[in-house]
Amino acid sequence: MAGTLVSAKMVLIADDTVIVRERFRAAVEAAGHAAILASTAAELLTQLSNEMPRIDLVVVDLRLPDGAGPDLVRSIRQLDRGELPILVFSGTVANAAEVRELAALGVAGYINEYSAAQHIVPALAPHLFPDSFNRRSSPRVVLGIPVQYRFGSTIAAALALNLSHGGIAIRTTSPLDVQARVKVRFRMPGSKRDIDAEGRVVWSDSRVGMGVQFEKVDAPSQTLIDNFVDAHFFSNRKT
Repeated sequence: MAGTLVSAKMVLIADDTVIVRERFRAAVEAAGHAAILASTAAELLTQLSNEMPRIDLVVVDLRLPDGAGPDLVRSIRQLDRGELPILVFSGTVANAAEVRELAALGVAGYINEYSAAQHIVPALAPHLFPDSFNRRSSPRVVLGIPVQYRFGSTIAAALALNLSHGGIAIRTTSPLDVQARVKVRFRMPGSKRDIDAEGRVVWSDSRVGMGVQFEKVDAPSQTLIDNFVDAHFFSNRKT
């Protein structure tokens, strides 16, 4: 059977660390897409100006040598007029105040700059192919952050795929069985507080990972989750 044809996309990757740029570039190109690289804010804005019609996604370090924090995203927005989805490297967010500013600027989500190569494209895919992913009735925010989960006496580390008001999707090649009870711990960008939740696995796929529906979350944590999801969720489709 012939495989489904997937249109090639262009990702602009801006980070001042060579290893991060090259890991993301290699992952994007291995999946059949193209990457443009930038190591400074000036390079980022120049590439954006020159290649705007071709770019489908911007992935940015908020601590580039000549541009930092939400002001860098504001500079991007002056050029793209709010059209492009922007993902921020989560480790470059300084505090919760920046998270709020980024939400107001329409940042689509966060991704861990230390993500393993095999996790990168699945984390980018919802923004490269929004028509295929924006089909759920409740909002999901792409959030490629570290997650620790515990099942019985086993503790494992993985990356989140997305977060909703009532659950989290986790990227793993060894997902638990549906209905398995699990405890998860994670920390959202800009927060110094771990979120602990208990829930059960509601879907499991060895090619993707598993989805955990929260059943026990303390009130302050639920408020953090709700505010974050409400602030960051939006559908961004290029016209």
